[in-house]
Formats: sequence, structure tokens, C-alpha cells
Amino acid sequence: MRLHSIKSVFRLILWSSLLLVAAGWLLAASGDEVRKQALLLTVSDAIGPATGDYIIRGIERAGRDEAELVVLRLDTPGGLDSSMRDIVKAMLASEVPVVTYVHPAGGRAASAGTYMLYGSHVAAMTPATNIGSATPVQMGGGFPGLDDGDSGPSPGDDGNAGDEATDEAAGDANGDQEAAAESADEEAREGETRRGETAMERKVLEDAVSYIRGLAERFDRNADWAEEAVREGYNIGAREALERNVVEFVAENLEDLLQQLDGHSVQMPWGEKVLDTTDIEVVRFDPDWRTNLLAVITSPNIAYILMLIGIYGIIFELSNPGAIYPGVIGAISLVLAFYALQVMPVNYAGLALILLGLVFMVAEAFLPSFGILGIGGMISFITGSIILWDDPDLNISLPLVFGTALVVGVFSIWVLGRLLRLRGVAPTIGHEEMIGMIGEAREDFERSGRVYVHSELWTADSTEPVEEGQKVRVIALEGLRLKVEPVPDDAAAPSASRS
Repeated sequence: MRLHSIKSVFRLILWSSLLLVAAGWLLAASGDEVRKQALLLTVSDAIGPATGDYIIRGIERAGRDEAELVVLRLDTPGGLDSSMRDIVKAMLASEVPVVTYVHPAGGRAASAGTYMLYGSHVAAMTPATNIGSATPVQMGGGFPGLDDGDSGPSPGDDGNAGDEATDEAAGDANGDQEAAAESADEEAREGETRRGETAMERKVLEDAVSYIRGLAERFDRNADWAEEAVREGYNIGAREALERNVVEFVAENLEDLLQQLDGHSVQMPWGEKVLDTTDIEVVRFDPDWRTNLLAVITSPNIAYILMLIGIYGIIFELSNPGAIYPGVIGAISLVLAFYALQVMPVNYAGLALILLGLVFMVAEAFLPSFGILGIGGMISFITGSIILWDDPDLNISLPLVFGTALVVGVFSIWVLGRLLRLRGVAPTIGHEEMIGMIGEAREDFERSGRVYVHSELWTADSTEPVEEGQKVRVIALEGLRLKVEPVPDDAAAPSASRS
């Protein structure tokens, strides 16, 4: 019996050990599988707050899952500078190598996409794609060297049309000299480096040039071409980009890219890492409902409208407790607006001016100030709306701003006009209603007696004798006693109840 117990214990220990070993093998295999993942992100639209949030969350997920690399499949016309810089910061700080792959054929990495390509650990393109046009668009205006439409005097025009017939030979000579001078000027302008015409343009341009050159030098890419793409807006195709060391790979598809990446060394913050993409599993991380929702509400106009709906919904609910609908709609709109604003570069001075303007315009309806609050509110509201965003590329539609301000202002003026008209209307309820009413004496009296006013019998006092049936006018009300005065019959005829 004892021997049988010992065998049972030994058998239990043996099976437990085998189960532990098997579990260890499974965990190790699972760990190997996680390390052999490539997380695939896809961006095929303009770069904005929603795109930035999506890419940053993807990079963070890759770090948590210990993926081998992140592949960002990119096709973009550009986007916001602030969102692009947030994405590049996340790439540079990533614990997992980020591969930016311009795909599909016919796609592009223009403007902000160029910076993202230069800021990734590996840059790759599909044939028939292009990269460039990285000049900051908010600069506007022209640069020195651009054709301003003034081509100068044409050959043969010496500047004096009246003397053209008599001085034709001299004109031809002058025209040849001017043409030669113009050609020399154009050649000189072509050799000049564009630096912007105004101080602000120069600041923005030089900042962009320094930024992209820093990214290029970090990953040993062509910094000179990157500067040309910013200053001149140059574009190149995939093959030329590979030849000029703008990208490391040109691949027909994702499978081809992963094969070329195998064994490639990338520069990480802690040192070099050799990529192992043999039999790697590609895991898609597509934009979810959060990204799609954020893409809609982070439109400056949509976020602006949601904020106004939210504010007015709360105001209407507080002024009419129990209405429910304005409060519910306003609260939901306000939460969505705040969700959008927290991922956008908001100027809080502009937001404060908008709120202050709305408070002033609403206060005008309840505390008439003869237009001072309303006008001040409109000025504050419009100014705050214009300066609401810190990013120059984010702008609210001016017709929307002025239209909203006009509607709110007209509403405030209408309410003010109604209040002013109501001040001239006699009261229709309360004690004040009795003043001026015409009644009839129900008995003769000299000082005190009964009168019939407002379909009721009242005790009235009079300073003059009153006869039964005589019309009287109410001049005061003290408690439940009226003060009246006799009214001649001709004065009382027009109205039997009020004067």
C-alpha cells in the first residue's frame, strides 16, 4: 500500500514536470512569434491629428508587442507641420525600427511625407512613386529668382515708342544689350539660394531646411537633395531617389521589401540593429473607429461647430431647466469638441476670447446694455475664432466665423429690441394692472364706499363725493382698498375698463 502511494506521487511529479516543460516550450515559441512580427500601418490621406494619433499608437503597440519592425505604407500629399513633427518624434524615439514605404505605384510622399520618409529608420519606395515638394506652403508669396511676370523691355524697344521710327538702329542695339543683361540676371538668379522675401518666410524656410538636414544626417541620407526639396520644391522618382541616396530600397511590393530588409542594419538610439525578416508574420493595424472619428471631428470647422453647439446647448439647458434635449446634445457635442481640441494645436487665448464673446452676447439678451455687451462680444468672438489655432495650416472658414457672429449678434439685437418694446407695455397682471382702470360706484358715498372694478366689488376711498352709478378711475391700491376719483361721463365713454 505504501509502495503504491510512492509510485502515485512519483507519477504525479513526472507528469507535472512534463507539463511545465511543455508550457515553457509554448511560451518560448510564443515569444519567438511576437519578435518575428512586422506591424503594418497604412496612411493614404493628408497628415493631420488623426493620422498622427494613429501612427503614434501603432508605434507604441509595436513596442509593447516586441515586434521586429513597423512598416508604414505611405501615400500622402502632405499635411500639418505640427502633426508631422509629432510623428517624426515618435519614430526617432521608437524602440522598434520604422520602415516608411511609399506605396502603391502612382503614390507619393509629398511635403510632410518627405520629412516622415527622412525621419524613419529605413526609407523605401515602389517604382512609379515620387517624393519631394517639401517647401512649407504657409510661406506663400514668391521667392527671389521667381519669374514675377516682368520680362523687361523686349529686343528692339528702347523705351521711347515715339522715336522708334527714327532711332530704329539705336533701338536694336539697346534691345540687344538689355536682352543680354536680362539673360545674365536670370542666370545669376538661378544660382541664388532661395531664402524667402520677408523675415517670417526666411524663418519658416530656414527652420524647415535645418530640420530635414538633421534627419538626413542622422540616417546618412542625401542632405543636399533634401534641402533642394525644401527650398526649390524639387521632386524625384523612386529610381533616382535610390541612386541619389534618398532612400535605401526600391521594392515592387511588401514581400519584396521584407526580403531586401533581411540582414539590413539600422541605426537605433542605442546602436545598430540587424533586421531579421525571414518568415516574418505581417500583422495589419488598420485605422479603427477612433481614428475615423478623429479624422472627422479634427477638421477645424467641424470642431468649431461642435464647440458652439455644446456651449449653446448648455446655456439653453441652464436657462430652461428640464428641457433635456439641449443639455444632452450640448454635453455630447462639447465632449467631442474637447476630444478634438486636445489633439490639435489650440491657442488658448483664442479659445478664451470665443467663450468670453459668447458670454457677452448671451448676457446682452438678459442684461440689456444698449449694445455694448453685444458689440464687444462679437468683436471678442470673431478675434478668438481667427486666432484659435497655433498652426498656420489650420484655419476656420471665415464665412462660418462671420456668419455665426452675425446670427448671434442679430439674435441679441432682436432680443434687446423686444425688451425695449416690452418696457412700454402696461402690466396685465398684478396690482399694477388695476391702476388706471375704470369702474362704477355701487352706492353714494363721500369718503368710502363700494365700487365695481375688474368684475369684482372693492372698497374704495375718494376725496370727492361719488354718486351711485358714477364712473370712477383707480389711482392707487393700498392693500385691499382702492383709491379712486370720479370720471366725467365723456372721459369714461371710450373705455369701460381702462383709461
